[in-house]
Amino acid sequence: MPPEPSSPQLPTLPSDVPLLFVTRVLRMLAYGSSSLILVLYLAALQFDEAQIGLLLTMTLIGDAIISLWITTLADRLGRKRMLIAGALLMLFGGGMFARTSSFVLLLLGATIGVISPSGNEVGPFLAIEQAALAQNVRDESRTRIFAWYHLAGALATAAGALLCGLGVQGLEAHATYPLQSYRGVFLVYAVIGLVLALLFLRLSAASEVPLAAPTEAGKMGRLFLGLHRSRGVVLKLSALFALDAFAGGFVLQSLIVYWFKLRFDAEPAMLGGILFGANILSGFSALAAAALARRFGLLNTMIFTHAPSNILLILVPFMPTLPLAVAVLLLRFAISQMDVPARQSYTLAVVEADERSAAAGVTGVARSVGASLSPVLSGPLLATTATAGSLFVIGGMLKLVYDGILYRLFHHLRAPEEAGGE
Repeated sequence: MPPEPSSPQLPTLPSDVPLLFVTRVLRMLAYGSSSLILVLYLAALQFDEAQIGLLLTMTLIGDAIISLWITTLADRLGRKRMLIAGALLMLFGGGMFARTSSFVLLLLGATIGVISPSGNEVGPFLAIEQAALAQNVRDESRTRIFAWYHLAGALATAAGALLCGLGVQGLEAHATYPLQSYRGVFLVYAVIGLVLALLFLRLSAASEVPLAAPTEAGKMGRLFLGLHRSRGVVLKLSALFALDAFAGGFVLQSLIVYWFKLRFDAEPAMLGGILFGANILSGFSALAAAALARRFGLLNTMIFTHAPSNILLILVPFMPTLPLAVAVLLLRFAISQMDVPARQSYTLAVVEADERSAAAGVTGVARSVGASLSPVLSGPLLATTATAGSLFVIGGMLKLVYDGILYRLFHHLRAPEEAGGE
């Protein structure tokens, strides 16, 4: 008798939810690898700083356009179809980077394909997968599931960076040219894109939008990116998330790697180890976010864990030795991602149920647009160690501004499950 009440939830848990975790892990393995060697690869092709900055910017702009297109169509054309389309674009991008040295063709592959310069999520995957996960879990479980989802991705990103660093250094030790080893990484990246497409074929109808008559508000809202009643909230959040991402674009993982190489002449294995440690710490910090959110609320968790991490970010370039710089950076990563599952859960909590895919997509694209603007500005600053170090200061200061504005505008708006407990 006791097992019967939970039996209706069982069909989704052994199929779509674990499947979405698996696709997340594979994808972030690829992203972690590409972020480690992307700028090193472009520098090995003898592109100048302006070209590298332009390519990184077009990578993120292309991601924003394609993500907006796919995520706003996903609920109508099918989430499975759109996830498969994203995986094929990942295959295309990886294939282009593995096969050509032409700046124009690489620009094309970066713009149309899905390439991650930061080790973070790009493409339409996050918004669609989280909408499916939120659909399959209860509201009170949403932040916890998102925290584990974030942890799975962070561990995979860390493993990807570590394995990539060890692999590249191992190949170079056996007289393989760096350019060839970097291309091998992108070939693996492309293969992972193909595997993802095959895995998404197994996604069931449980992750699609339920067939139900749209509300009057919903009918009107579909005229603007799938948003209706929560449009104002989503647009304000999108603007703020764009500012945060713009700041983060100055300290992409690939740029952090380049600075450590420039400042301390760190070896590839060391660089991979730094990113491995950073992503491990950031992943486990996400689990703490779920507990903090239950006690202090989603918005307070977002802001009061984010601000201290930005102060630590500003301090990194002022460290005189490699161990001290690594220590401050790792301490920053130990708290920097506590806001992520809280932010994602908050976004889906304060909108209507039939706006979740659109809200996740629009805010995600806003972040991509914000992040796409800063690399073209940071490119010229890579010329010297001193100017490259200023990227940490610029990024950290802008992120502190974001924290202040977010609290000012939204400290009165609480998630329904929090407000209901008062």
